[in-house]
Amino acid sequence: MGDLRSLPVPDGLEGERADAALSRLFGLSRGRAAEVIAAGDMLLDGREAAKSDRLHAGAWLEVTLPPPPAAPAPVPEAVPGMGILYEDDDIVVVDKPIGVAAHPTTGWTGPTILGGLLGAGHTIATSGAAERQGIVHRLDANTTGAMVVAKSEIAYSRLKRAFKERRIDKRYQALVQGHPDPFRGTVDAPIDRHPAGDGRFAVVAGGKPSVTHYDTAEAFRAASLLDIDLETGRTHQIRVHMSAIRHPIVGDLAYGADPTLAARLGMTHQWLHAARLGFEHPTRGEWVQFESPYPDDLARALEIVSDES
Repeated sequence: MGDLRSLPVPDGLEGERADAALSRLFGLSRGRAAEVIAAGDMLLDGREAAKSDRLHAGAWLEVTLPPPPAAPAPVPEAVPGMGILYEDDDIVVVDKPIGVAAHPTTGWTGPTILGGLLGAGHTIATSGAAERQGIVHRLDANTTGAMVVAKSEIAYSRLKRAFKERRIDKRYQALVQGHPDPFRGTVDAPIDRHPAGDGRFAVVAGGKPSVTHYDTAEAFRAASLLDIDLETGRTHQIRVHMSAIRHPIVGDLAYGADPTLAARLGMTHQWLHAARLGFEHPTRGEWVQFESPYPDDLARALEIVSDES
C-alpha cells in the first residue's frame, strides 16, 4: 500500500512543473515522479495532475507515494582488492577499492563491501535493514579509502549516533582541476537531487544544509591536491561542492571534469580518496584513527600531474 502525503504547495515550488516538484519534495527520480503522476496518484486541489502542470503556492497537494523497491539481500562474495586496516570484536575497518558499493541497492549489480566481508567469514552486526546490516556510513562506489563497519550490535548503535552527531573525523583527499581561490576555504551550500532526475545531486535552494572545508595541500600546473574535512555527509557532497566552485574533481565527468585531462592521467573515475578516519572506539572509549594509502591508479595520476608541473 502506498504512503499518502497531504500538504500545501510550498512557496519555493511556485511555477515548478509537477514532476520536478514531486522529485524535489520527496527525493524521487524524475522518471519515478512521472510514473506516480501517470498513475493518477498526485492530486492538486482534488484533481489529477499532469506532469507538465505548473504548481501554485498554497494549492493543496495529495500524493500517494509508492513503497520503495526492496533492495536485494547481501550475497557473500569475493571482492578483489578489498583490504582490512583493522579488526576486533566490535568493528572492522575496510580499505575500500574502486568499483565496490557499501551495500546492495536496487539496480546495483556489482560487488559490495558487505558481501565481501560476509564472503570472507567476518561476523557483521544484524542491526538495521537486512541489506545494510552493520553499515554505519558509506562511500560512493567509485570512491576509495577507509570505511568502518560494525560487527557488534552495541558498536552499530554507538557509531550510528557518533556519525549523526558529527563526532567522527573524516578526512578526504581530492585532486581537483585548477587552483581554488582562496587556497583554503569553506563551501556552505545546500544539496539535493539534481533537477534532471538522473541520479546526480546539485546545489539546490532549499536542499539539505551541507558544509565542506578544504585546504590546498599541493598545487600543480593543471590541478590541486586538496585536504577535505566534511562537517556534513551528503551523497556526492565533495563532488557537488567542488563542481559548484568550478574546480571539479579530476576524472569526475558526471560533475563537469575535463575528459582530456582525465584521459591524460588515466582516470576513469573521480580522484577522491577517504584518506583518514578517526572516532571514539565504541566499547573501549579511546580515540582510534586509521589511514588508507593511495590505490595504484590515484598514485599514478598524482605522479603524472606532478611531473607535468
